[in-house]
Amino acid sequence: MSTRKNTLFKTRFQIAISTTLTCSGLLIASGISSHALAQDTPHQNVHQQLKIEAGNLGSVLTSFAAHHNIALSFDSALTQNLKTKGISGNTSPIDLIKQLLSNTDLEILSNQDGTYSLVERGQYITTDDQATNLNTLVIQTSRSNTKKEDSPQVITVINRQQIEEQLSISTDSSQALSNLLPAYSPNTQKLNNSSQTFRGRSVLYMIDGVPQSNPIREGSRSAHTIDLSMVERIEVIHGATAVHGLGATGGIINFITKSTRSNELKQHVDVQMTTPTDEISKDTLSYKIGYQAEGSQGDFDYLVGLTNEVQGMYLDADGDYVGAATVRGDIMDSKSYDTFVKLGYWLSDEKRLELEVNKYRMKGRMNFTGVDGDRDNGVATSSVKGTPSEGVAPYNDVQTTSLFYSDSDLDGMTFKAQVFHQDFEGRYGASNSNSFQDTSIAPSGTLYDQSQNQSEKLGAKFSLTKDDLLDNALSITTGLDLLEDKTSQVLILTKRTYVPETEYTNYAPFIQFEYKPTERLVLQAGVRDEHAKLDVNTYQTVAANNSVTVNGGSPSFHETVYNAGAVFKITPIVSVFANYSQGFGMPDVGRVLRGVSTTGQDVDTLIDLSPIVTDNYEVGLRVNRHPYDIEVSYYESNSDLGSRIVENNGLYIVKREKKEIQGAEASLGYQLNKEHKLQASYSYIQGKSDADGDGKVETRLTGADISPNRLVASWNATWNEKLSSLLQVSHAFDRSFDDEDLNFDGYTLVDASIGYSLPIGKMNVSVANLLNEDYFTYYSQAAYANDSFYFKGRGRTVTLAYGLDF
Repeated sequence: MSTRKNTLFKTRFQIAISTTLTCSGLLIASGISSHALAQDTPHQNVHQQLKIEAGNLGSVLTSFAAHHNIALSFDSALTQNLKTKGISGNTSPIDLIKQLLSNTDLEILSNQDGTYSLVERGQYITTDDQATNLNTLVIQTSRSNTKKEDSPQVITVINRQQIEEQLSISTDSSQALSNLLPAYSPNTQKLNNSSQTFRGRSVLYMIDGVPQSNPIREGSRSAHTIDLSMVERIEVIHGATAVHGLGATGGIINFITKSTRSNELKQHVDVQMTTPTDEISKDTLSYKIGYQAEGSQGDFDYLVGLTNEVQGMYLDADGDYVGAATVRGDIMDSKSYDTFVKLGYWLSDEKRLELEVNKYRMKGRMNFTGVDGDRDNGVATSSVKGTPSEGVAPYNDVQTTSLFYSDSDLDGMTFKAQVFHQDFEGRYGASNSNSFQDTSIAPSGTLYDQSQNQSEKLGAKFSLTKDDLLDNALSITTGLDLLEDKTSQVLILTKRTYVPETEYTNYAPFIQFEYKPTERLVLQAGVRDEHAKLDVNTYQTVAANNSVTVNGGSPSFHETVYNAGAVFKITPIVSVFANYSQGFGMPDVGRVLRGVSTTGQDVDTLIDLSPIVTDNYEVGLRVNRHPYDIEVSYYESNSDLGSRIVENNGLYIVKREKKEIQGAEASLGYQLNKEHKLQASYSYIQGKSDADGDGKVETRLTGADISPNRLVASWNATWNEKLSSLLQVSHAFDRSFDDEDLNFDGYTLVDASIGYSLPIGKMNVSVANLLNEDYFTYYSQAAYANDSFYFKGRGRTVTLAYGLDF
């Protein structure tokens, strides 16, 4: 196909998808409006025409709950050999389940965290002799209807209650993840999430399956693209996986957004304010307001969310201003907002169309600027009041749009299709970096500029699942993923190109199998075939790299990745699992392109586009018996092709460099009684790389790659119908490196929160860093030996919040 025809095809493809998204949104919006006008009272209880299919009771309940975004868990033994003739009615999803179960010995119970459990009628699981295998949650991120208990990998599901508890302590999404996932690196407390790895590898962040990471020009801004107020739960797959494509060499963190659960209009508003306990002033106050509305009109349903937040300056334990990340971007001294809309339409009982748009923006206020510290003398980077003399405010600006279609009965199969678009801009602060200098514009050393990453993703995902083969023992999911990612980096003050527009196109067919030869054994296997190409036009580097002309090119690669795993249930409450999975990543292509300084180069020979394939091996044990649950796993993560960029005779290539990581994770939950639960998790990790190319790994990975060994623990208590509390502790252990300047001194953080239901609304009072620990962040100590990044952590703060449902 000629270049002109290829360009025309891409243009038409983009227009078609954009038109589809726009028209679908207008169609759904107009449908809601017409239905609303037809109603006499907008607050009346309007039911939906729903149907639960006939078949195996456990399977149809799981499928129905998943389609209505109901987190339903139950012991699979409860529904074993039980069949249902199905049921339909004009009612709510929960009421229809209750009607279905009315003639059985089972009932559905509502939990405090917004989830539901299926139990024997009139009984609560409270005895030591009963198994409480309530992990039969379908993991949406798996793409093949895998249940949590059947997964050969460690999977963590962070539910809505946990999210709300963390939001009451800190609105920073990375802080919430760090508090709940010990294998996730400690939070940087900055807009920049550099060094925040998971199991020592890159994380693929997603919103409802839409990739948020930007591996073509990794700017370390992917962790802040949505407000957690819009999120129902977070599904976390530990370890490498290729099930969603590029970027998940360490795991996947998928933010599953809220969906409508009400037939009538329901609204929620909340406000909160955060202040340090010392040096309280208008500069250090933070405040946030949020609003949400949800409901349905016949076959239409909707959910709208809005948040607006102003973050003040952070103080350390001594009451001094924490250093501002003037160039890389900061969360403190910032403004942010999030607008979220989800519109759904039931075409039939089995077919659903859903449009989702999320617009997130966080921008610095530029009231303070950073002052370099002195690492050698233990002096932290600080801040002084005053607008930086050059440049404009750094920010993250992200819009994610997704159109999702599902059919639960396409000739006995489940079909899912998703078309998505993501527009990302990440602006950094101004500096007089050596790489910005150009004597034709200003004398050397005097030119200030600032870069801005721009990435636009257009993609589609299709999957088809048949789960009743071989007498319901075999499930097969096959599908196809398409992605086009256009990324560039510009210098906005001088309007220069820093990284040329780079177009990454990819298509990947895949197939996954799940086979249950017996009730005790679950076998899984899959293969994914990746085809990718990179297109870069001829471009010129900046003056700092000799303004050389680099001829364009279209390097490509083809890689096949595999996974295989098994779960064996020794008893109904004890199971073991083993898994092998591959993930693949990319080198930072943008950094290679902008760094060329030798003439006569071309893109085809400049970049080794071979993916960084990571092999992940894991074995583990699960025990789920009231009143405790235990999960322990050991893993190894190895890659022969590293991502370290080196210069070889003027050429910038990706050096093949071995990297080996070993680690272990353990979690323990103990339900003291119905009102009190203890939880503890531990992560151990170590890793080395082959820095000298002798085929042996000998150099210890630094804090830029791996997290410290960490222990996190919590105590949740419900004292009565009105009063609840949370106490959580996170301890990061000391770690030493080959470079002694990066040695890490560990620290312990304690947070506490109390919630109280008032006659109208609910109030929360939370204290973060309760003991006012004085510490330097892990990122500052162990990732970079740099006086500009020598930040202390935030001192003690108090947050007062109030929420109202109406």
